[in-house]
Amino acid sequence: MFVQNSEPILFFDGVCNLCNGFIDWLVRRDKHARIKIASLQGETAQRVIPELSASLDTIILVDGADISIKSDAVLKTLAMLPGIWPTVSKVGFLFPKAFRDGVYKFTARNRYRMFGKKDSCRLPTPSERGHFLP
Repeated sequence: MFVQNSEPILFFDGVCNLCNGFIDWLVRRDKHARIKIASLQGETAQRVIPELSASLDTIILVDGADISIKSDAVLKTLAMLPGIWPTVSKVGFLFPKAFRDGVYKFTARNRYRMFGKKDSCRLPTPSERGHFLP
């Protein structure tokens, strides 16, 4: 069962270096903390998306009643950012979903080997706390 949230929440693998790099990049661009962030290993994931929280090989965006995964989640997240990113998102959506998700799956399958892994989930800095949910 999925619990609807009023703010968009991006769930990520908290120990993946690639995922953490994307989160760092996102926090720098989302200056008003419009997109909330939570690790798939955390309590918010257990509460909001309990049936999906074990899916550590994907990023999951929950925006109202809409749940997006893989490349759709990344592109919809980009669309929420200021500047050129909504245009980048539109261009990304021009590629067939099968192609986008194929690239995503390959990267997800090899992310620890290519980018490494942390021993534990990252903790937000004091300036990042407005972005993160437990």
